[in-house]
Amino acid sequence: MTPDLFLAFATFAFVSSVTPGPNNMMLLASGANFGMRRTLPHMLGIGIGFSVMILGLGLGLVALFERFPLAYDVLKGLAVVYMLWLAWKIAHASAPDTARSGGRPLTFLQAAAFQWVNPKAWAMALTALTAYAPGQTLAAVVLVALIFGAINLPTVSVWALMGREVRRFLTNPRRLALFNWTMAAALLLSLWPVLLA
Repeated sequence: MTPDLFLAFATFAFVSSVTPGPNNMMLLASGANFGMRRTLPHMLGIGIGFSVMILGLGLGLVALFERFPLAYDVLKGLAVVYMLWLAWKIAHASAPDTARSGGRPLTFLQAAAFQWVNPKAWAMALTALTAYAPGQTLAAVVLVALIFGAINLPTVSVWALMGREVRRFLTNPRRLALFNWTMAAALLLSLWPVLLA
């Protein structure tokens, strides 16, 4: 990867990782409801899970979906159902002082698996591979996955930190409920492009 291509790709990875989307909305809500320490496995699951997704797509999963288009439709349906469930979970999250007993953040594996049903992650991964992995060689795919992972983790953690900072204002049950329902609605709005596709 040339220095110019690297800079362009790093910029794309940063902007696409730090802008609002399903992962970041869930991290904001998790940081607010559970704090940073309990949200750390969720953040790691996103960063590592997304890098694994790039590797999987780069190593031929896209060809499988082209050969069996129904598989993509099934994945899309699962994505919608899973995101509806996550929105419900966010909307009904416990108050910060009761979060330890009443709820729990996503685990590492849940967050990693979520990348496969996250429409923004698919768009990011496919764009990264087609625009920034010249020749689709194994080395190029691995490099794209590693660079994206290295940029993604610190940028998504900003959202969990923002959630943690908002947490002190959410001790009022009414404000917490409003915040959680707003985050759930934002997550549902992120489904709009998937439903139109």
